Amino acid sequence: MSYLVSIGISAGIIAGIFAQYASAINIVSWVSFVAIASFFAAGGKKEGLFKALSANLSGVVWAMIIFLVLGAWHFKFAMTIIVLIAVIGMCVQAGWKVLSFIPGSFIGCGATFGNNFDWKATVIAIIVGGVLGYLMELGANYIFKGFFSKKEASNQAKA
Repeated sequence: MSYLVSIGISAGIIAGIFAQYASAINIVSWVSFVAIASFFAAGGKKEGLFKALSANLSGVVWAMIIFLVLGAWHFKFAMTIIVLIAVIGMCVQAGWKVLSFIPGSFIGCGATFGNNFDWKATVIAIIVGGVLGYLMELGANYIFKGFFSKKEASNQAKA
């Protein structure tokens, strides 16, 4: 069994359980699934979790800035100007290591837009998704080590 199959099994079990119960616990599941993808795209592990969550949550802040400014600006091209400023901000902030995952900022911003600017529900769903991604990876490591010798597991996990 390859490490990717282990991730698939772990992620599939966790995602399936989460999908079954997310609405019952008032979690916006699609936002959590996007945050899971963000976790893996940021490289996984504790560093990827921190990187993805930091960037995703900064994107929520940028979306709310856009929302609030648009409430005050009522002229042609207001949307263009504030989105331009926010996008520049999301890119420039990547110079700070903690916010260096630019796609994560866009993910958080887009999720907030897609969730009708309900920033509280978006933040909760992003945090849940990041943690689920981390648990998926931990589960994959456990499954993988259960099917391979320690040497093989170590070599495959590094790949």
